[in-house]
Amino acid sequence: MKRPDDYDILDPATIDDPYPWYASLRAHAPVYRVPGTDVHLVSTRALVEEVLERQKDFSANLTGGLITGDDGSPAIFDLSEFGTPVDALATADDPAHAEHRKLVLPHVTPGRIADFEPTVRAWATEAIDALVSRGGGDFIASVADPIPTRATALLLGLPVEDADRLLAWAVTGAEILAGPTDRSRLLEVGHETGEMGGYLAEHLQRAIENDDGPLRGGVLDTIALSVRSGSLAFADGVANLVILVSAGGESTSGLTGNATRILAEAPALQADLRGRLERVPAFVEEALRLESSFRGHYRVVKHPTQLGGVALRAGSRVFLLWGAVNRDPDVFPDPDAVKLDRPNLHDHVAFGRGIHFCVGARLARLEARVLLEELLRRTTRFATDPSIPPRYAQSIQVRKHATLHLQTQGCPANARQGHPPTIK
Repeated sequence: MKRPDDYDILDPATIDDPYPWYASLRAHAPVYRVPGTDVHLVSTRALVEEVLERQKDFSANLTGGLITGDDGSPAIFDLSEFGTPVDALATADDPAHAEHRKLVLPHVTPGRIADFEPTVRAWATEAIDALVSRGGGDFIASVADPIPTRATALLLGLPVEDADRLLAWAVTGAEILAGPTDRSRLLEVGHETGEMGGYLAEHLQRAIENDDGPLRGGVLDTIALSVRSGSLAFADGVANLVILVSAGGESTSGLTGNATRILAEAPALQADLRGRLERVPAFVEEALRLESSFRGHYRVVKHPTQLGGVALRAGSRVFLLWGAVNRDPDVFPDPDAVKLDRPNLHDHVAFGRGIHFCVGARLARLEARVLLEELLRRTTRFATDPSIPPRYAQSIQVRKHATLHLQTQGCPANARQGHPPTIK
């Protein structure tokens, strides 16, 4: 096994296949300092959970992240260059975090999320039928990107017809924490994401001024009521919306694309699930574990402390590697394999853990399940297109395909309603 220093965190090869590096980190340096920076990577389940429990020592406030420096090596970008940071939801600490989270929770109950299924399924059938009728195409551009973005808009109470704009802003905003981005590009990204903030501020202001009742009944209106009552600052309301737009579509697009690629490259598993669609939810959990949509998140060290025997200075950062933790063999035996009957199937941390557990997890699971069910129902087989290899987004934070071209064979319409016999 190679040592951690034999890898470069920003190397496209490491980004495309980080798992040998993750294994090296777990074995040799579970708290590993990225050379030339004060960022430490945390790669084992026990140490990640320790960080999450020690909220007095580690803050979720996002103050900066790794970028590509002028010499091509990792460097830190201070997010204060974008202005005064506003912390909300994933980047806030309690008590502010708890107050912000309460605004979203009523909209993601089991009953509310179940109401989304008919709409998501209608979108899925339309998009997948079009894909199959063409004999294939880019699954990301036609299915995995647009549908989760529409669902996020629906959840928030934003116009679904603006989904393309929201997607473009989210993709651009993801570059801020991608890693390979350099400083000059980051400043451009800051300007472009400012446009998203302006758009969301306009919609929030309209909702605040609507004294007659809710506009669409989404999260936006709940936030507007809190701002109107004085319990939430307007800037915090916008910040929460920015995070929800940015994370909602990107994470579910990553999950759906990753799961689809696993099936495209595993025809026996694909055939088995096509014959037993009731096993799709279990497969979604394994896809979440194997290819976590978020590879990791930052925490800031509040004061001098230690983690795993490594001294950390105040103001330095740790990066919690969900992707490494979810393949920790101490937690998941045979961690690189798909096993739908794992006794701890739901014990992964793809949605985080603790107070920052993803508020949109229930919606993400529903979307992934529905999209995979309809893809399996509407095909007899699908595979990656050998003439256009899949391509990952170059990011150390998200595990998402930039493109995933499939070749598909369609399924007769009258066979879609039932469950074909199991292929053994």
